[in-house]
Amino acid sequence: MFKKILIANRGEIACRIIKSARKMGIATVAVYSDADRNAVHVEMADEAVHIGPPPAAESYLLSEKIIAAAKQTGAEAVHPGYGFLSERAAFCEALEGDGIVFIGPKPRAITAMGDKIESKKFAKAANVSIVPGHIGLIEDADHATAIAAEIGYPVMIKASAGGGGKGMRVAFEQADLQDGFERARSEAMNSFGDDRIFIEKFIQSPRHIEIQVLADSHGNCIYLGERECSIQRRNQKVVEEAPSPFLDEETRAAMGQQSVALAKAVDYQSAGTVEFIVDQDRNFYFLEMNTRLQVEHPVTELITGIDIVEEMIRVAAGEQLSIGQQAVKLDGWAVESRIYAEDPYRNFLPSSGRLVRYSPPAEGDHGDRCLIRNDTGVAEGSEISLFYDPMIAKLCTWAPDRNLAVDAMSDALDSFVVDGIAHNVPFLSALMQHPRWRSGDISTGFIDEEYPDGFLPIEPGEDDIVILCCIALAVELLRKDRLDRHLDRLAPHSGKLQPNWVVRIGDTYFETTVLDGETSGQIRLKAAIGGRDPVSVESDWTSDQIVWRGMVAGESVNAQIRPVLNGIAVSWRGMAITARVMSPEIAGLDRLMPVKEAPDTSNLLLCPMPGLVVSIAVQQGQKVKAGETLAVVEAMKMENVLRADRDLTIAKLLAKPGDSLAVDAVIMEFE
Repeated sequence: MFKKILIANRGEIACRIIKSARKMGIATVAVYSDADRNAVHVEMADEAVHIGPPPAAESYLLSEKIIAAAKQTGAEAVHPGYGFLSERAAFCEALEGDGIVFIGPKPRAITAMGDKIESKKFAKAANVSIVPGHIGLIEDADHATAIAAEIGYPVMIKASAGGGGKGMRVAFEQADLQDGFERARSEAMNSFGDDRIFIEKFIQSPRHIEIQVLADSHGNCIYLGERECSIQRRNQKVVEEAPSPFLDEETRAAMGQQSVALAKAVDYQSAGTVEFIVDQDRNFYFLEMNTRLQVEHPVTELITGIDIVEEMIRVAAGEQLSIGQQAVKLDGWAVESRIYAEDPYRNFLPSSGRLVRYSPPAEGDHGDRCLIRNDTGVAEGSEISLFYDPMIAKLCTWAPDRNLAVDAMSDALDSFVVDGIAHNVPFLSALMQHPRWRSGDISTGFIDEEYPDGFLPIEPGEDDIVILCCIALAVELLRKDRLDRHLDRLAPHSGKLQPNWVVRIGDTYFETTVLDGETSGQIRLKAAIGGRDPVSVESDWTSDQIVWRGMVAGESVNAQIRPVLNGIAVSWRGMAITARVMSPEIAGLDRLMPVKEAPDTSNLLLCPMPGLVVSIAVQQGQKVKAGETLAVVEAMKMENVLRADRDLTIAKLLAKPGDSLAVDAVIMEFE
């Protein structure tokens, strides 16, 4: 077994690999760029080597710097994680040439399966079902138009070296094709240094289901069940689960056996993932094979009990797999939510900045056979950089069945505190309550279909209003109790709660009556909200906590509360409201207060995220039609096209290509 390994990656996956290595008694070496000098993975590793400036192309993507770091520290092997150099056959060969072991498959398998075009050719020759398309490179936009017409719309434009949703576009008609082709090629070159593009038929309403395989150098190969990754946005996975609620045993076995056959055909050695798209009749088609560790591997580990990273290390060291196919048992259900630095209320645009607060739910056993796992590479105070993927953490829950795992995820998300940047926790929390998600009736188009106009805070229902009012009331009563018990208070609290209150949520006022209760350090009360039947409220919450935990009407509630002027902001299950608790007299005056209008920015194009201006597509004085491109801004390695939302005329250009802009910076003005 190796004594020391180097992790050629950063963030949460570097931390994840370090944990397994530490468990095995293996010393670890981290590498870091200037932007990651104070990163968690650097602190966790036994040693760390600086490899360059922040851009990945000048640090994490430079194989010679990684190899030099391995030689410098005496690392016997390198684990590439995912992304960066993880699927570069040349990197693997260079390591082997210097006598350093690559913890992953051999160059032949990487070459055969790592390239999307070549892998489809190989799969076709191996009688694996593939998606109809053009298995070959597309020369230019005109060639793409001809191929798309031959295949039939809609088509998927994909980067051959792509991954993570980058370099991918869907064209539903010819008008979409040219711009989609150029954007995909540009993203592919920027992200992977490879602008080769291919086109295949886009299968509508498919499910994205993948098989995890493990293989060693002794001819053993097994599959560890499947993961469903159908909840995607812009072709990037957001929520994954294992197993799939859609597959039956027969389809699972067929997909698993086909995946193993494909792996054996290329003499695969290590962990790998064979991805399929599955139609509504359970017909499945080979999509690609990822010759690396997948982002979503934790859900498979939770339902099988197998440490996939450990198996990768052992295989690389020449050991046989520790388990055979007959011993693989799927136990319970696991769900993973990817916590991203992106603003769900602004069409999921990337965010960046410092994590002022970062407090995930506690990992481990949470009772009722429920487990929580949080894979992360950040801590409170960490900086979310523009240079890398915007993932903050991967939150996972396990339970005996799917409903319990989803409920556990819902509670865990409501307890996940992130302040300082925009993040997608509210969206994920709302998703866990969505009836279609909970039923398992999902597809890769789920987010576009269910949130066609983007994500907005969920409007509370009648039962939700009662719970939100009770939380606000409990917080206000404890605040007043704390003030009343100050030593210098002239009139100490008598012990009797004032019975009549008004809770304002949004523009609605709810008459509230406290029937019974006490607030001596904790809250226990019974209240009637808006004339409804009284409900009980119990909580041990204290004023120094962001997460309010308690029981309302017999239901367990985790909600996040933050102070605002004369009230509190409450976040719960994707709802985001501001509540103010007032006496009836103050509420009467509050109803008379004028409403402050937001400034009009309809004549401005504002930068929706911190980013780099790639191009400006218009000129001053130009008349533009609705839907036409105004500018392209790059952030977090993704190009975002900003389009006109109506017919307009360009009055003034205030930014140029190459400018680095802050969020809400003015790019141009309209007449």
